[in-house]
Amino acid sequence: MRVHPILCGTAVLLCATALPAVSQPYPAKPVRFVVPFAPGGPTDILARSIAQKLGEAFGVSVVVDIRSGAGGTIGTELVAKSPPDGYTLLMGATSTHSIGPSLYARIGYDPIKDFAPVTLVANTPSLLAVHPALPVRSVKDLIALAKSRPGQLSYASAGNGSNNHLAGVLFSKMAGVNMVHIPYKGSGQALVDVIAGQVPLMFNNTASVMPFVKSGKLRAIALASAARSPLLPELPTIAETGLPGFEVRSWHGVFVPAGTPREITARLNAEIVKILRLPDVKERFNAQGVELAGSSPEEFAAFVRKELAKWARLVKESGARID
Repeated sequence: MRVHPILCGTAVLLCATALPAVSQPYPAKPVRFVVPFAPGGPTDILARSIAQKLGEAFGVSVVVDIRSGAGGTIGTELVAKSPPDGYTLLMGATSTHSIGPSLYARIGYDPIKDFAPVTLVANTPSLLAVHPALPVRSVKDLIALAKSRPGQLSYASAGNGSNNHLAGVLFSKMAGVNMVHIPYKGSGQALVDVIAGQVPLMFNNTASVMPFVKSGKLRAIALASAARSPLLPELPTIAETGLPGFEVRSWHGVFVPAGTPREITARLNAEIVKILRLPDVKERFNAQGVELAGSSPEEFAAFVRKELAKWARLVKESGARID
């Protein structure tokens, strides 16, 4: 029996329509890696190191996209509202997922509901550093100087709502001193002015500060961690040298928008954890006092919830608030 060509063509078209669409393997196009802080800071440095090697592993470009402002909340909100397809990543931090939700009166995202955690990238102790011209060599020296100059000693930060801002608030409260906060648009700009002596001190990540400590442009006073870092064993902590219980550490981790397919999150997790364990990557960041991590998405999710609760208490105790 002869089949009419029009009917045959229609049958083929219907069969083709009935077949499931074949999705392209991930990733099939460039990936955007959002950094919600100004360039030159630790978040940017970590993201660029991962982006380069992730791009090599994926065979596509992984482009770092700087979207700074409002303590990291602007770029973070951007990612929260991006399509959950694995093509927009966020290098989140303490400020975006632990401090910001309690510090800001209004915030455009939920740190838990709007994101799928990929992996914890790094834990970095904050470090109290001063310009060499400031006549202090210990926490007790700094407290004594601040008490002798109430309202005259200032400290720089990456901006209102940043973890180094809150570190200064907590230090002032626990030490019973009045120091003036000088906010900048990013830790890189703040660090430049401290090195130049425009502002005498700051709390900052060891990754940003240590190169300048080693060159003599800054003096490291103490770490803000609960215990001494195995990467900097000679440096005392603020807790052991003047303010028992003082602890301010920062962390960084990769997130994708909530709803991103689990297989994509798992692929990103596997590749990024592999990058964090590469000898050249570990050597580079360990030399700067950065403790690289690497975790499962589930472990990172639990970590974020714990940190959010901890910093909420700290923000409340410090009295810090941004409307």
